[in-house]
Amino acid sequence: MFEQAAAGEARNPLSDWILRGAIALVFVYEGIAKFGEASDWIKLFREIGFGEWFRNFAGVVEIAGGVLVLIPKTVTAGLALLACTMASAALILAFVIGRPWDSVFSGAFFIGLMFFWWSRRS
Repeated sequence: MFEQAAAGEARNPLSDWILRGAIALVFVYEGIAKFGEASDWIKLFREIGFGEWFRNFAGVVEIAGGVLVLIPKTVTAGLALLACTMASAALILAFVIGRPWDSVFSGAFFIGLMFFWWSRRS
C-alpha cells in the first residue's frame, strides 16, 4: 500500500522525448546563431565587455547542452549546463548590463529547465 503511494507516476517516454527534443532544438539553434556575423548577439556581447571569445564560448556551451539533453544518460548534465547558462544570462542582463526586464526571458528558461529536471528525478 505505501509502496504505491511513494512510487509516484511513471514518466511518459514520448512526452519526455518531445520535451527533450524541443529543449535541444532551441538551444542548438540559439547556440549556432551566436556564431553568425550579422546577428544581434554581437552587440549584446560587446555590451557585456568580455570580447568575442565569450560569445563563441556561450554558443559552444548552448550547443553542447542541447546535444547532452538528447542523450539519455547525459540528460541531467545537459539540463544542469543549460540551467547554469540561463541563470548566468539572467544575472548578467540584470546586473552587468543593467536591463533587469530583459532577464525575465532567460530567468523563465532557467525555471522551466529546473522544473523539467525536478519532474525527471527518480
